[in-house]
Parts: sequence; structure tokens; C-alpha cells
Amino acid sequence: MLRQVAEGVLIHQSEFCQSNAVVVRGRAGVLLIDPGVQGHEMACLANDLRDLRQPVVAGFSTHPHWDHLLWHAGLGAAPRYGTARCAATVRERLSDPAVKARIAAHLIPPDIAEHVPLDLLGLITGLPADTTQIPWDGPRIRIIEHQAHAPGHAALLIEERGVLVAGDMLSDVLIPMLDLNDTADPIEDYLAALQLLENAAGDVDVLVPGHGSIGAADQVRARIDQDRAYVHALRDAQVPGDPRVGPSAPYAWVSGVHERQLQHLARRSERDGTPG
Repeated sequence: MLRQVAEGVLIHQSEFCQSNAVVVRGRAGVLLIDPGVQGHEMACLANDLRDLRQPVVAGFSTHPHWDHLLWHAGLGAAPRYGTARCAATVRERLSDPAVKARIAAHLIPPDIAEHVPLDLLGLITGLPADTTQIPWDGPRIRIIEHQAHAPGHAALLIEERGVLVAGDMLSDVLIPMLDLNDTADPIEDYLAALQLLENAAGDVDVLVPGHGSIGAADQVRARIDQDRAYVHALRDAQVPGDPRVGPSAPYAWVSGVHERQLQHLARRSERDGTPG
């Protein structure tokens, strides 16, 4: 079910990791950001938009991870965008004919795998590298690209509505998950991305993370600070005092992600001869 979080901005939350699809009303229809995960949920979203007489006129994927690249035929054939680097990463990965089978077998949780439609996965167009806003006829939406969670990851600032769509950052249920494969310094990349979001957050009233609960104005800086503290702890190989990790965490598997990040960074430091 669609829920309004700001004027002309609605969300539809999936059962899977509290994934948030974002709908932004324009003049001729809506922009759909990260449309969802399970097929029946996206079909529900399509029906809700049909009832509102709001066709999807454009889509946007915040980054090239499978759960942000899905689509449903009921949503129509509108152009779907991503940053240039995001789209290039998707093209490279989808060039392997076995990639969808691997996603279904190894990345999608078994309890929902049969409900996730992969036929329209990743059919996105990369915007030119210097593009600073989404090309559509609705409110101005600024693209804040950075290299933190994934190649070409983008947060979106809906300036007229005071809404920051953060992609897979600033979640209250998931820790910062660094891009450990495509960057020379994942810690500094993540800290730089948090600074970009902090710089953009001055007039933000609503925060929409890719996963988790919607945050009000007072939560924006609190979540930036929480993510920064976690990354500092990770950098210094310290135990983070973070409720998203440990026995009381919303998702038990997040502790495993934390341990893998620690181990990866320790191996990198040992290989490079750097402290910490």
C-alpha cells in the first residue's frame, strides 16, 4: 500500500529487508525509484498507481545491486535510468548469461526466490556522466553520486519537497556496507559520501533509506553520525556500539556482514602494510 511521506512523494515498502520503493508525482505521471523486490508487491504498486491514474513515466535505480534493478510488466515500459557508472556496471555483469541464475541461487533468500521476477532485471539507461538531475517533467531531483556502497551509487534530493532518497545508506536497520571490490580506499570513499549527504541535508525534512524506516528531519544528521561512527570503528578495528549489529539487531545476518568487512580490511592492511 502506498503511503505519503511528503507532498507528492509516496513509498511502498517490501517485506524483504524493509525495502522502500519511492514514487514521485510529476505533471504527466510518476517517477519510480527502486521499484521493489517481490513480484506480487510490484503488481500491487502498479495497481495502486493505476487506481490513482498515475502512469509511470520514468524509473531510476540508485545502484547496481539486484534488489534495486527489478521491474514488473504492470509498471509499463517507461525509460529506466541510473548513473553512467551504475549502468556500465550492470551491463558488464549482465553480459554473463549465467548471472541471473547465480543471483537466484546465491543472492536472493530462498524463502522469496520464487517470488522475485528477474526477466526485466537491469534494463536501465545510463545518464551522461555530468548529469546533475533526473530528466523528467516533475519536481527537480538532484543526483548526488558517490563511490561508497556500490559503483555509481546515487542519493537523490527532491529539493522542492525536502526529501532525501538515500539509496542503501542511512538505514536504521542495516550497517554501512562498503564497496570492497571496486575501490582503492573503501573507508575514505564511504566517509566522503557521508560528507556529501551531510552537505545536502540542510533543508531535508524527510529521509527515505533504501531499507528501513522513514526518518524525520531530526533523524537525518543522527543517522549520518551513526554511520560515520560505525565506519570509524571499522577503520580502527574496534567493536562498534551499534544496535544494528549483535544479538538485538533487526537482522541476524548483518553481524556476518560486519565480520566479513573487518576481515577484508584487515587483509588489505596486512597486504598494503598500513596500520589498523
